[in-house]
Amino acid sequence: MLSQKALLLGASRRPELRRLVTGTPATRRVVDRFVAGETLDEALVVVRRLTAEGIAVTLDHLGEGVTDRSEAVRSRDAYLALLDGLAPLGLRRAAEVSVKLSAFGQALPGGGTDLALELVRPVAEAASAIGTTITLDMEESATVDSTLAVLAELRRDHPSTGAVLQAALHRTLDDARALAVPGSRVRLVKGAYDEPPEVAFQGRADVDASYARCLGVLMAGPGYPMVGSHDPRLLSVAQRLAVRHGRTAGSWGGEVLYGIRRAGLRPLAAAGCSVRAYVPYGVDWYGYFMRRLAERPANLRFFLRSLATTS
Repeated sequence: MLSQKALLLGASRRPELRRLVTGTPATRRVVDRFVAGETLDEALVVVRRLTAEGIAVTLDHLGEGVTDRSEAVRSRDAYLALLDGLAPLGLRRAAEVSVKLSAFGQALPGGGTDLALELVRPVAEAASAIGTTITLDMEESATVDSTLAVLAELRRDHPSTGAVLQAALHRTLDDARALAVPGSRVRLVKGAYDEPPEVAFQGRADVDASYARCLGVLMAGPGYPMVGSHDPRLLSVAQRLAVRHGRTAGSWGGEVLYGIRRAGLRPLAAAGCSVRAYVPYGVDWYGYFMRRLAERPANLRFFLRSLATTS
């Protein structure tokens, strides 16, 4: 029998369900919890509010799995417009951006990796020009090698380019070792994709144990680990590892998803660590939204209650 997570992630790829969910007015109430609007102006309102509260942001213009070059070019242009919008705010590294290479043509046949690199490079250049940087989100396991190849190329000219690793994947411990180098920035997450047992841990306990092992490698190295988790247990593990490896407050940080509880990060903020919110925006919110529902039963219950009370 398929798990709830598998069912929801499968639904994220079905066009008829996409039309049903996006066409339901009640959905908007729940989406607004996780997505900072559909327009750049709406996203910048959230940026100003969070940074005024002392919370740094990572902005993600939603979109993934593009099917032709023109869509990939539009993704590039959206990020360039985003960086233009951030420039007058003078936030520098308090406002970074995160990109999914599948939105830049990574999956297109006949050179998708090269196309993604070509289109994301000007985004990295524009970010550097205003004193900030980009991070490459990690997607399905089949894209990991391609994403790491683009990362290596970008870091030649933009060494602060960040990467994301997913603890659920068997390979991630080795990837963490390879990326635990001077100047490297790595956001470690559990992973929100439905992967087979051949490539990924299936149980929560196994994923959590993998997270702790991978985070230990990153904390022991000379790079900058970013703890991408809301899990209080893993945040406690992160604090213990930081102490064990003599980490100063400014040498690592925590990052949470916009709209999901930030209370667990308060001890990190109190200790002087960077606290950052991952802030998505844009009209193509469906895939991201379905992954948030799949991650935590509480998110799905909130969604269903909202539908029931507004129907």
